[in-house]
Amino acid sequence: MTRFFRIGALVATTALAGLSGAAIAAPNPFASPSTLPLQAPRFDVIHDSDYKPAFLQAMAIQKGEMRRIASNHAAPTFDNTIAAMERSGRMLDRVSMTFYGVYQANTNPTLDKTQSDIAPLLSQHQDSIYLNAKLFKRVETLYNDRAHLDLTPEQAHVLSLYYQQFVHAGAKLSPADQVRLRALNTQISTLETAFQQKLLAATRDGALVVDNKAALAGLDDSTITAFAKNAADRKLPGKWVIPLQNTTQQPDLQDMTDRATREALFQQSWTRAEKGDANDTRATIATLAHARAQKAALFGYPDFASYVLYDQMADTPAAVQRFIAELAPATRTQQDHEAARIQDMIRKDGQTFTLQPWDWSHYAEQVRKQDYALDENQVKPYFELNTVLRDGVFFAATQLYGITFKQRTDIPVYNPDMMVFEVLDKDGSTLGLMYFDYFKRDNKNGGAWMSNFVGQSKLLGTKPVIYNVANFAKPAAGQPDLISFEDVVTMFHEFGHALHGLFANQTYPMVSGTQVARDFVEFPSQFNEHWALDPAVFAHYARHYKTGAAMPQALVDKIKKAATFNRGYNMGELIAAAQLDMAWHALPASAPQQDVDAFEKAALDKTGLNTALVPTRYRTSYFLHIWSNGYSAGYYAYLWTQMLADDSFAWFREHGGLTRENGQHFRDLILSQGHTQDYGPMFRAFYGKDPDITPMLNHRILGTDPN
Repeated sequence: MTRFFRIGALVATTALAGLSGAAIAAPNPFASPSTLPLQAPRFDVIHDSDYKPAFLQAMAIQKGEMRRIASNHAAPTFDNTIAAMERSGRMLDRVSMTFYGVYQANTNPTLDKTQSDIAPLLSQHQDSIYLNAKLFKRVETLYNDRAHLDLTPEQAHVLSLYYQQFVHAGAKLSPADQVRLRALNTQISTLETAFQQKLLAATRDGALVVDNKAALAGLDDSTITAFAKNAADRKLPGKWVIPLQNTTQQPDLQDMTDRATREALFQQSWTRAEKGDANDTRATIATLAHARAQKAALFGYPDFASYVLYDQMADTPAAVQRFIAELAPATRTQQDHEAARIQDMIRKDGQTFTLQPWDWSHYAEQVRKQDYALDENQVKPYFELNTVLRDGVFFAATQLYGITFKQRTDIPVYNPDMMVFEVLDKDGSTLGLMYFDYFKRDNKNGGAWMSNFVGQSKLLGTKPVIYNVANFAKPAAGQPDLISFEDVVTMFHEFGHALHGLFANQTYPMVSGTQVARDFVEFPSQFNEHWALDPAVFAHYARHYKTGAAMPQALVDKIKKAATFNRGYNMGELIAAAQLDMAWHALPASAPQQDVDAFEKAALDKTGLNTALVPTRYRTSYFLHIWSNGYSAGYYAYLWTQMLADDSFAWFREHGGLTRENGQHFRDLILSQGHTQDYGPMFRAFYGKDPDITPMLNHRILGTDPN
């Protein structure tokens, strides 16, 4: 997942008029560009207390910049209006991109308070640009005269995007509606922040506390040791604490043999944000969904999904629904087949209970062991994290794109577990910096993601400084960093986002790198996952952590064969989440606030999937993507981009696979393009035709193409 934090060049505020000169003049580490390589953040000198005054100072500075642009007596030109806006907000970019990188991954009460204070100001900030009539007039004048401006293709596209975004943000609304919009935007921003903070606390507090070591039967010693350390860190001696991942299903359910513990862990996950306490997110969600629908109505849209999808590749909610409808029937058939096979395994295990969601992954693993003779405990010793990174993720990138990596230990980080690498292009020049923060912490949001500390822009003379974040279990001291194959795929996925950012080659920040639509941004990451099982790549990194021996071919074959199992489950939980997202954001403004649990049940019942046994990947109450991370009415993008990714990998295989020539073709036509053109033409230029769902059906559901 990529996260969208670029704020500075698009926002200004009138909320800071009362800010004192003394506060603005106070020294701050964000006041000038970092002196570190590529302007990497100065984590060695930044303190938590620096962020809020930096935000205030930066917004005040950009307020003046925008006022000067809007009040310029000279006739509007691309340079004195559009490029000027792109050059503005340098300090705000520095503080916002650094703050959100740390806040999401390493928060604390001070940062939580800063986010609560700043979020509504940033919302007002954005409104004050987009609802500035004088500024919009300059943009509109240029847009109406665009055919005569002799612009480059990138400039023409940037101008069109600015105009569209001004209109979509309310520039053409009536004064009364603009007042209402400002209030809704502030409310929505505040609710999104409240949801995120409630969920982080709910996930932390929802960890399962186990009193009896016997209840952990089936887990390996290093995992149990790590859980004991979690308990010690929480001052719970003699106990074991199992932290929750952000998804419904929890990884440890696979190995747990004690059914009561499995059920307890699943229920902790399922109800984490529905405890009726201060961290219960349901009231916040109901209000947030209603506010979003009201915002869409101001623009004449029937619902928030229609409002959101105006600039996406899919374009309309109807197109999304048609796409998902093509996937659901085959997925349901696979789910039923898998459930029957798992129930049979339960009977063979001498049990009489009926399959429940907390049993699925455990007995699916037994099916894998029997039908495919695959045991995850046999696999993990061949996946040591650092080896996977250097000899797998980096190796594939070198083979495809010619880039190389040099670890830097002189770049400060916000957590000692992090690693930093300088990325060198094929000619040896510095392409960017890359940070990795892989281990789970109680103060880190769940999931995995990529974003930038510094964005690429020829206009600003900046190169990308990028980070990948994940939530892998940290081994006990002295133990190897062994990960699952699912974790391996996550590493390739997030690095696919990183490549999209590293290869950015744009002049203007607005269209640089991953600044693309949600249903396109996941395309490079989903595509990069395919290389995890490419024979040449796999053989290079899948080596035993003790002996260095390559994984035996028989075990490799088992992994590939086993990839065809559970595809109904894997696809089903994604489809259910996408449908749940679309249902919430298809609500009209006239609808009352919903009972969250009742609405969720009704929405899931309509999917046609077996959601009783294959629960949605994210329940409404902990669906961070759609309530706080910019994926509202956009979770379908993971499915849509799977189609694009599978099409692209099919193209690679047809043209010789893992070659520099193919990698350069993909870099030139996709990874380096940013949002310099519309997505349909961009994809057709690479693929040679419109997207085709057949490779996705074969690879993801039918299992006829496991590679």
